[in-house]
Amino acid sequence: MKFSTLPLPMAWEAFGPKNGSSTFKEFDKRIRGYASGTGATLEIGCNVITQPFFFERKYWIPVPNWPKSVMQGKTYDTDAEDGAWLWNEVQQRIQMAEIQNLLGEPQAEYAAGPRFGEPFLTQQRLGQGAFRVLVGEAYTKRCAITGESTFPVLEAAHILPYEMEGPHRVSNGMLLRSDFHKLFDAGLISVTPDLRVRVSASIKENWHNGKAYYRLHDQPLAVIPEQLSERPDPEYLRWHLQERFVG
Repeated sequence: MKFSTLPLPMAWEAFGPKNGSSTFKEFDKRIRGYASGTGATLEIGCNVITQPFFFERKYWIPVPNWPKSVMQGKTYDTDAEDGAWLWNEVQQRIQMAEIQNLLGEPQAEYAAGPRFGEPFLTQQRLGQGAFRVLVGEAYTKRCAITGESTFPVLEAAHILPYEMEGPHRVSNGMLLRSDFHKLFDAGLISVTPDLRVRVSASIKENWHNGKAYYRLHDQPLAVIPEQLSERPDPEYLRWHLQERFVG
């Protein structure tokens, strides 16, 4: 699980009605009803579950002692009675799923498997909203190329486009300022596997400009995720250089 704080408009942009309201106006009103301040810009904490899996409905587990008024921070400790019981129930159902898979029933869908279907036990992929939040946290809410930290103008860019089977995975993303995102998608800017910026000569040839971009040519990324697993995958970067970058 990852946690991030977002301004209300960005939380709505990322998750929409999944925030628990049917419209942004309703969402904004509800949050301001909880907030103690009266400022124009409010932020909300977002918990993003990165590797959820789901049981078929008939195997759902009744949740013990969960107050309806819970707003945040509710967990179960496996050293306590309720937590130990719940963890045991989860383990039993996972074992049941594995046994039934061996008998030929639908198998679990993992990250490398097909994107759609009705598996018995499925591991959910990140949605676009969660992708943006997690990429933003990986890059400490700063543009990978420039270090810009004005978060509303920063966007989560896919290296291998999603429509070309690129996954909503942090290692397939970079947080970029919106103009760099557009140039990256157009193949006018790229990043090498050793994390150096490449700027296409086509910017100057076609638009007789681009000084603000060319000064960054061959410079290392300004921001690199601390965790190795969240850094841009060299294979995705190699694909972008070879197949998308116009050089």
